[in-house]
Amino acid sequence: MLRRARRGAAAARDVVDRGLSGIGLADDPQKVITEAGDYWQGAGDDAWKNNSHWRDGGVFAGSDLWAQVGERHLDLVRRLTHHDGPWRRILEWGCGGGANAAAFAPLAGTFVGTDVSRDSLTECRRQVHAVTGTPFEAVLVDIDRPEAAALGEACDLFLCFYVFELLPSPAYAERILRIARRALAPGGQAVIQVKYDTGSFRTRSRRRSYRRGLADMTTFPIHEFWTLSEACGFRPEAVHLIPRNVLDERYAYFLLRTPSDTESDG
Repeated sequence: MLRRARRGAAAARDVVDRGLSGIGLADDPQKVITEAGDYWQGAGDDAWKNNSHWRDGGVFAGSDLWAQVGERHLDLVRRLTHHDGPWRRILEWGCGGGANAAAFAPLAGTFVGTDVSRDSLTECRRQVHAVTGTPFEAVLVDIDRPEAAALGEACDLFLCFYVFELLPSPAYAERILRIARRALAPGGQAVIQVKYDTGSFRTRSRRRSYRRGLADMTTFPIHEFWTLSEACGFRPEAVHLIPRNVLDERYAYFLLRTPSDTESDG
């Protein structure tokens, strides 16, 4: 009974937050960025570990779900890119506790993990070193200045999974797209997952109360993200939809490519 009441109260707060955003009363963008930074840089209780995809998070206990996250993403990337690996240099934006890194790093000459949480970078490095000797480069990102992240030499594969829906706003998501474009070598590929907006009230970006609804802060209509990717200098090539899985719903995976040396950006 108590659990049902709590779910009902959370649903009511969600409706209020979305309603306020819908009439132009979204939180100040910088406030949301600050709230996001405070949340992800804070040390983790079980909910935080679940959201950060740490192997010892409760949602992964008693199953092989944590390993499946990375394995399924690797299988999807292989199918989208028509490439089985290896890759010279892979960069994952928002590596969290390493579920994806542990699957991809064995196929990389170098694996670069970025995150706004120092603790998550340490955990990701630990998980990578448990399965492979691939060099791991950890990059701590300042959430206020993601463009300042020292990403090193260009990569040929850029990955970002279960991150864009957590970003403070669609405008902030555009900043990450532009970082991805700059991080890739000519002809490089990115596989970026977003939560898609179906046009319903329930699936639009929240833009308020970060802690209460972090998994739905930023969503995109599929056509809108495709167009935004083009505006950021990418050539979108494919999109793969997963309406629901064991973790959540409305996942869209975009395969984006940068122009090669012989192609024009225009």
